[in-house]
Amino acid sequence: MIQPLSDREWEILLERIKAQRCVPFLGAGASYGALPLGAEIARELAEKYQYPLEDRDDLIRVAQYIAVEYGDSLYPKELILKRFAGAKPPDFSQPDEPHGVLAELPLSVYMTTNYDDFMFQALKNRYKDPRREFCRWNDALKNRPSAFDARPRYQPSPANPLVYQLHGHTDPHSLVLTEDDYLLFLDAMRDPKLLPAAVRTALSESSLLFIGYRLADWNIRVLLQGLRRGLLRNLSVMVLVPPRNEDPERQRKVQDYLDRYYAMQDLRVYWGTVRTFCAELRRRWEASTQ
Repeated sequence: MIQPLSDREWEILLERIKAQRCVPFLGAGASYGALPLGAEIARELAEKYQYPLEDRDDLIRVAQYIAVEYGDSLYPKELILKRFAGAKPPDFSQPDEPHGVLAELPLSVYMTTNYDDFMFQALKNRYKDPRREFCRWNDALKNRPSAFDARPRYQPSPANPLVYQLHGHTDPHSLVLTEDDYLLFLDAMRDPKLLPAAVRTALSESSLLFIGYRLADWNIRVLLQGLRRGLLRNLSVMVLVPPRNEDPERQRKVQDYLDRYYAMQDLRVYWGTVRTFCAELRRRWEASTQ
């Protein structure tokens, strides 16, 4: 029951890309294959640290348990960074590889809730000169150097795009990982100046494109809760894998409900895989620029 965007919706999205008014958001599914999904990591940690509850594939809750058991909120974050260290990036030359497809587009700001640097590497691979920044969502990060401290003042552009790591990167203090982190992050998002001015402007004036998220992901739920304060106004798209159900009528009802749910947040759902969407995006983009 894959439901593509209409031709008119694709036309709007492609025109926004041409006008540099589209901001992609990348979730864990965008890196799937090169990195394990959170559920796989959660099960590994649950086994190693003897997580006693039933939801052993919930990385957020498993990480919270480890933080409490060891009395150290940074320890599970250090474990995650160690797990990701030295990971081989995906093959950006594949025609449906998400980072490679997005790096080809004339965009100025890329947002990600992932901890990897694959989007940054993909842009370098396309001979662009990106800069990387992360969100200062807690007090430990307030005085960290910023890409926007440079003189002359840095302004993201298609040639010098910004990769904004919303949930952190190599500094364990920057990672949004545990339940406590997500609650603190959501509270921090109440500050209208939390994000740099260039990022706020890009979000408010652009179509947003969410790639690599699942229906039950905490990070997308928290993210949408924070962004709903006046940012999601234009046509924005959420790429979601259709829910699996052997009963076609039940599946249709689930999708209809979720279509309406996301429509209330000004989001149009593209029902399909990340790779399917990115392959179609590349095909339509190339056709529109010939």
